[in-house]
Amino acid sequence: MASEKLKDLLNKSIARELQVVVQYMWQHVLWSGVKGYAVKDQIKSIAVTEMKHAEAIAERLNYLGGIPTTKPEPIFVGESLKEMLAQDQKDERVAIKLYNEVIAVAKAENDEATYKLFQGILSDEEDHDDFFTTALEEV
Repeated sequence: MASEKLKDLLNKSIARELQVVVQYMWQHVLWSGVKGYAVKDQIKSIAVTEMKHAEAIAERLNYLGGIPTTKPEPIFVGESLKEMLAQDQKDERVAIKLYNEVIAVAKAENDEATYKLFQGILSDEEDHDDFFTTALEEV
């Protein structure tokens, strides 16, 4: 069915999604001040979206015969709003690169469902990158 390479990429994707779910939710909780208040609800919304991504990827991996990881990539909350946003922007860009790779491998393996799933997720990640980039301009 799916190659080990594709299954490994899906597990890397899950680990990344789990990382940012916790990271963004804790940032939402810990942010303070006027600038933090202005973005914290959007960060919570992004965290929920990332949780849905993790679930969808895990379901796909399970269908393909893989075992979804429960271990996130390293979580970085940060100490200042600027530090948090810079890390979040970096993490979204890592995801964009990874998800483009997943899309290419899925396409090469004629896995239309994984291909379509990641096209949608990639679009969300690009929106998240845009949000963090814009927010960084304001701090």
